[in-house]
Amino acid sequence: MIVIFVHGWSVTDTNTYGLLPEAIAKQASNYGLDVDIKHVWLGRYISFDDTVNMTDIIRAFDQALHDLIPAGDDVAAFSCITHSTGGPVVREWLDRYYGSDNLDQSPLRHLIMLAPANHGSPLAALGKQRVGRIKAWFDGIEPGQLILDWLSLGSQQQVDLSSAYLHYKPAESGFYPFVLTGQSIDKKFYDFVNSYLAESGSDGVVRVSGANMNFSMVRFVESGAADTVAHMSDELNVSLLKMVDGVRRPETVPLGVIPNASHSGKQKGIMRSVVSATSTKPQVAEILKCLQVDSVADYQTRQQALVSLTQQTQQRSHRYINLVFIVKDDQGEPVTDYDLVLLGGPERDPNKLSKGFFVDRQKNAASPNHLVYYIDYDVISKSQLTGFRVIARPSQGFTYYHAVEYRVETAEIDAFLKPNETVYLEVVLRRCVDQAVFLFDAASEPKMHKKGKLFKTETRHDFKGQKPMNKPVQ
Repeated sequence: MIVIFVHGWSVTDTNTYGLLPEAIAKQASNYGLDVDIKHVWLGRYISFDDTVNMTDIIRAFDQALHDLIPAGDDVAAFSCITHSTGGPVVREWLDRYYGSDNLDQSPLRHLIMLAPANHGSPLAALGKQRVGRIKAWFDGIEPGQLILDWLSLGSQQQVDLSSAYLHYKPAESGFYPFVLTGQSIDKKFYDFVNSYLAESGSDGVVRVSGANMNFSMVRFVESGAADTVAHMSDELNVSLLKMVDGVRRPETVPLGVIPNASHSGKQKGIMRSVVSATSTKPQVAEILKCLQVDSVADYQTRQQALVSLTQQTQQRSHRYINLVFIVKDDQGEPVTDYDLVLLGGPERDPNKLSKGFFVDRQKNAASPNHLVYYIDYDVISKSQLTGFRVIARPSQGFTYYHAVEYRVETAEIDAFLKPNETVYLEVVLRRCVDQAVFLFDAASEPKMHKKGKLFKTETRHDFKGQKPMNKPVQ
């Protein structure tokens, strides 16, 4: 069995691996495995340049595979252990060169991702220079901006890769992906100015919910029904949303939360803390058990074992989720100016959400219509999240949007709100266009620019109690 190690961006030697490769090789026979360890150092293939994007990286990775493990014109069958950003790199490579339609032709057998940034990292929002100073991730090397854009929470590239994965049938195709991650913090890397390095539900760099390959995608559109609700000290007319296409989820990928593991470091790092070939660190055994998997039945058994491990690791800690809101209109245009409010209790009142449910919020810089909430699942599940409200701007004028509200049923929210996961919520608003944007007038009586003033159309009330607005285009 060929096992390739793939690290993230800053690696130029194997020090960051600790002795994990040696431990895997030495202990493999205890699990009935014959392992040949090889390495791909991404640092050899990229410059940390703002012009380098993910496609450049995966093309270089493909060439590196052909050079390292050729099989005629193809690549020999291999298994892969990645760390951090290496996980998304291999996933992007797999999707570009094989995808869901040709997955059974891929040479990749096992993909064991250690602390992968599958749904990004909150650190990416700090900027190139600041991130470059965080040794836990880049060890003093500034990342290129295009790579940092990929890693930013809620990036469109993450959405696209997740959408593609919905169609994968991994185990049926002889492909077995796994995620192993930690949620402990190595205090050596703590920055008193940067709370993300000590964030709950995180290994100091990547959140468990950001590593997990199990996620949900839901889409909401305006239903045609409307209501008037209390909003702050006023009344607000809202168009009610409905879910369409149901809850879309990929086939389950086993997730294991490793006890006392952080992202990096000699004491707790999920790789580097393995300091001898005979190490009894739990991640060594869990990796080898993943490499043993060779059938759908094995894969399901491994999944159940990792569920038990995760429950044991998290029995005294809270679990968290990412909510990624993507707001656009029905013409495909991103809506970037909006307020979003989570609603709680049967009254659908934001004040009914329990104190402490909210942890963090980030808007994606490259896609500002993408907004990511990080919330405490164990708090919000008790207080019953019952919906959300989006108030987009402009709310009147030649083009405008209605305020919208989604009212969730318990069964619906249980279908997509799950601990340790990311949820992508696409909200599609109706883009209303005033009839005055384009009018025909009788040639004998032109009105549009009489004396340099725009013609005024008749107004109407769109909802009861709402300010008058011009008649919209249907």
